[in-house]
Amino acid sequence: MLSLRHKSSERGSSGLFALEGWRELGHCLSAGLTVEALFFCPEALPEGHSVDSLPLPQGVRLFQVSPAVYERIAYRGGTEGVVALVRQVRLSLSDLRLRPSPLVVVLERVEKPGNLGAVLRSADASGADAVIVCDPLGDLYNPNVVRSSLGSVFTVPCVVCRSQECIAFLRERGLAILTAQLQDSQLYYGTDMRRPVAIVLGSEAGGLSPLWREAADAHVRIPMLGSLDSLNVSVSAAILLYEAVRQRRGGVSL
Repeated sequence: MLSLRHKSSERGSSGLFALEGWRELGHCLSAGLTVEALFFCPEALPEGHSVDSLPLPQGVRLFQVSPAVYERIAYRGGTEGVVALVRQVRLSLSDLRLRPSPLVVVLERVEKPGNLGAVLRSADASGADAVIVCDPLGDLYNPNVVRSSLGSVFTVPCVVCRSQECIAFLRERGLAILTAQLQDSQLYYGTDMRRPVAIVLGSEAGGLSPLWREAADAHVRIPMLGSLDSLNVSVSAAILLYEAVRQRRGGVSL
């Protein structure tokens, strides 16, 4: 349990990850992921909640633990008394089922798990078809990704791949590639997002690689009116996603 929490290599080799929180567990079960074991502490469960009420499939191993043991295995406080061992889902690009006019988010080499989780949360809220993580510096099932996504890591189809593979996929499916960058760009609200689009964002430290800048059909930027020249990547993703929602719902002024 502790090695899954701390070591990406252990999560990768075992195909498992540790999941905490009642709400996150609910999203996980609704999405059909395989829960292999559940550790629960009755004293830490939310008032009125019981493990017996969970829609657990047959075969899940249940372990009741003391508050002292729970405090040791839980990643953070306030996780509502449940920690599960869950089998990872690893999707490929060919597994994605896109709408006729899809909206996809692409992240290149995003470093911070919290940012990835927040982007997944915005993708879920805005109804995006998928999040594609290119050349990652971490893994999808880092505890901070799961926590900051509030379980949307289970509700939004998410694929990890190389940038070259992603570009080929987007072109094959006819999605316009819109890269968020300051250089040689136009304001985001002057860009047509009603068509099939992939919004591509890079790391806060290095931005996007030349590969993506050259592959882009359009470069877009968010106006910066203060002293700083960039926003947090998850904030940028939310702004651009909801501009696509606005345009697609009829609020277009291009």
